[in-house]
This record gives sequence, C-alpha cells and structure tokens, in this order.
Amino acid sequence: MTSVFFLFPWIQREMEIFILLSTLLLLSRPSLADTNEILGLQCSGSDNATLENQYQINLNNLQDSLAANGPVHNGFYTATAGKDAYMIFGLTQCRGDISPTDCATCIRNSTMVRGCSTSKNVTIWLKWCLLRYSNISFFGVWDQSAMALTNDTNFEDSNVVSKGLNFMNELAATAPEPPLMFQTAVLDVGPSGKRYGMAQCSRDISRSDCGKCFSYLLVTFRTTIGNKRGWEIYGASCSMWYHDYQFYFNFSIPVNEGAVQISNERVAIGLMIPVLVFLLSSL
Repeated sequence: MTSVFFLFPWIQREMEIFILLSTLLLLSRPSLADTNEILGLQCSGSDNATLENQYQINLNNLQDSLAANGPVHNGFYTATAGKDAYMIFGLTQCRGDISPTDCATCIRNSTMVRGCSTSKNVTIWLKWCLLRYSNISFFGVWDQSAMALTNDTNFEDSNVVSKGLNFMNELAATAPEPPLMFQTAVLDVGPSGKRYGMAQCSRDISRSDCGKCFSYLLVTFRTTIGNKRGWEIYGASCSMWYHDYQFYFNFSIPVNEGAVQISNERVAIGLMIPVLVFLLSSL
C-alpha cells in the first residue's frame, strides 16, 4: 500500500486544490533509472483564468518560452509574460541528472497538463521536471509546500534506519554547495546493500534557504519516511529522494557539480509502487 503525505502551508490564498496522479513504477534490474510520469498538481481555486483571453495568450507565450529555454540553460529557467493585471511569472526546472533531450520533453509535457485550467497559481510535478506559474511573483521565495511518497509495505532494515537518516541529513547539508544546488550520493550498508540519495533545490532560492528547505523536509516528514526503504519528497522549492536502487541517471551528472560516488559495487534490487489518485482542498 502506498501512502502520500502532504504539507501545504499556503498563506493569503482562499482555496487550494492538490491532485496526485501517480502511476506504477517498477524497477527490476540493478542500476535501472526511473521513467518520467506526472505526479501531481497544486492549483489555486478557480480564478476564471479560462475566461480571460489575454491571460491565456500570455500563459501560452510563457510556457513556450520555458519549454524552449529550460533545456539549454542547465535545466532551469524563469520568465515572465504580459503586463499589469495579466502578467504571469513562470519557472521550470529539470532534475539534475536528466539529459537536455529528456528535459525538453518533460517540460513540454508539463505545459500540456490541463488539470488546473481555471487557476492562476499552479505547480505541476513530473518525475523529471517541475513547472510553476502564477500571477504573483514567487521568484527567490522559499515555498514550503511539499508532498511525500512512500510505500507502506517496503520497510527499511532495522539496522539501516539510523544510517539512512544520517546519510540523508549529510546530503541535505552538502547539496546546497554545488553550482546547481543538486547532489547525488551512495551509501554502502554492507549485507543490506546500498542506499542512493539525491537532493535538489530550485535555483531561484538562496543557498541558505536551500539548506533550510532540505532540513525542513526531513524534520516535517520524519515520521513518514523514517522507517521506509524508499521514499520521495517533492517540494515547490526543493526535493529529496531515497531508494535502495540507483534511480537516477549517471551520464549527465558532472562530478564537480554534484555527484558523490562512495562505492562502485552493484546495487540491490528495489521497487516502489505509488498508485493513488485523489483531491484535496484547503480553506
């Protein structure tokens, strides 16, 4: 059974809707990285966005700009479109291990998601990328909204729990330092195999806020992820991943920009099966 836990401390928003769309992810071979999929949407309440023709024109222009520029700017890009009441602020970011080609595909796919068509404040999470846009500027602001995905039947070995948490806390402390605020790491836990971690911040926030963001996720979801063999936390400003198989790609992670290799032995086989669809609202 898969559980999803979420925290959206929205301020000055009348209503928010969260939609989780998670499909089957099955990895049956060592060193097999994951595949792209839509995970969830965070939408403001109905803002009559579809009724404002100029807003829709600006949104289309914004999404085209993000899709065109994100892949050629190391997987991260911010842009604006329109002016005055119809101005829109947008941001896109790909996971640091994703190739420019896959990044371009992911961003383009994210612009075609229509689950928040009447909203003006939207965050769209895919496995490989994030898309955000709003009629209010959010650039450089640490957003604490986040969700955690875990598998309730896939518990961590008892002798590895504390090691795994310490491992991810160490990663949280060092991941803000590389140029892209992105880092992967490998932990060898002997007979229990290996654990793979990854952490990434949105590059519009400061390194200080990046570190705070990681720490906040680990503290907030401590009881949710603490004894799980695999988990993923997706946030608007930072995200973290932990598994017992190599879920990330190697070919596009420059060592001097965030790759940490601790051991070269083969990895253990693992799986995570998120299969939930539901809606939430907050007043």
